[in-house]
Amino acid sequence: MTLFERIKRRVELTSAGERYLVSVQSALDEIDEATRKLMTTPNTGVVNLSVAPAFLTRWLVPRINHFQSRNPDVELRLTASMKQIDFRYSDMDMAVFYGDGNWPDMHCHLLRNVHSVPVCSPKLLEGKSAVQSAEDLLKHTLIHVSKRDKEWQSLLRQNGVKRTDQAHNMTFSSTSLALGAAMEGLGIALADRGLAERELEYGQLICPLDISLDTHKSFYLVYQKGRALTESMQAFREWILEEMQTEQRNLNGGESSTG
Repeated sequence: MTLFERIKRRVELTSAGERYLVSVQSALDEIDEATRKLMTTPNTGVVNLSVAPAFLTRWLVPRINHFQSRNPDVELRLTASMKQIDFRYSDMDMAVFYGDGNWPDMHCHLLRNVHSVPVCSPKLLEGKSAVQSAEDLLKHTLIHVSKRDKEWQSLLRQNGVKRTDQAHNMTFSSTSLALGAAMEGLGIALADRGLAERELEYGQLICPLDISLDTHKSFYLVYQKGRALTESMQAFREWILEEMQTEQRNLNGGESSTG
């Protein structure tokens, strides 16, 4: 019996096919559900993670040794990606997303709010007038990240600079490239202080002005709602949340001690 018929470039059900679909729909749904479970059945010692690139390279990778020393039997498999994941059809177990936390089908754990600060190489300011106000930033090239290209404009206007069109601009596709350009003395970049902490600590970058922009976005650890977490996934969740809490306490303590 014919169940399908071709009409030009489309395939449609015949009347017999439509009647048959009513009878077999529940079975097809069970097959679909079983297939999805099979695709996402975890290797319990492995955690597949999709991570926003800047967070991966600048925050997570330098701390992986901390996690591995505590959890030597857990293997992290890391992928850098800005794409949102449909966990139902993905082999990814968890992800670190950058955004507003509005992902209804996922459990979301806030990791850190993102506040952008201006950073540059100390040598950029050698022999030049000091940056004493937001207006002075326009004397230098402003380094942008293409997906966050409005941040400089927002920060400058927030600090009373109206003629932002007077700036010389340079744009890169990622935070890491923008910070690399800043370290080379090509201009002043905007970055979350936590993602530039190594360069700030070693003096490769400095904050020429004590101003910041609340981006109203954050990094979140996410995974599918209703998913039973393996012990390895639980270990990673507990570790990264603890690491973030410790970092925040240290930051707050440092701010208190400096008044």
